[in-house]
Amino acid sequence: MSTVEALETAIDAENAAIFAYGTSTAFIGSADRGTVAEYIAAHRVRRTELDDALAEAGGQPRPAAAGYTLPEEMTGADSAATILLGAEEDCAQAYFALIDQADGAGVRRLGVDALTDCARRAAHWRSALGKAPVTVAFPGQPSQS
Repeated sequence: MSTVEALETAIDAENAAIFAYGTSTAFIGSADRGTVAEYIAAHRVRRTELDDALAEAGGQPRPAAAGYTLPEEMTGADSAATILLGAEEDCAQAYFALIDQADGAGVRRLGVDALTDCARRAAHWRSALGKAPVTVAFPGQPSQS
């Protein structure tokens, strides 16, 4: 996988996460509505940064799909939190790969910062779901999701 392909994969993961967060607003508990708004905004900012990095790397813009298939039916706050945790883990995997494939310090820094943010958000959703441990060592490794 090249840097351009890794950036494209990260953009796709961000677009899917934005979709999941947008869908969750109808199901998430009232205590987490502000968190969802904060997290979706963070994903949009990160997607813009990725788009810029992709253009700098010589890639073409990646538009979001019209819709995405969620891994399970979203029926309430718990299923919404589970799906959002999965979205963060998917993004973390994409950033783990981006860090590995980055051919420059700027893209690598973008990947590290994004992976850190995903790990923090995933910890929130694990905590909300009562999962332990709340954090994982080396987030983004496929074997830990």
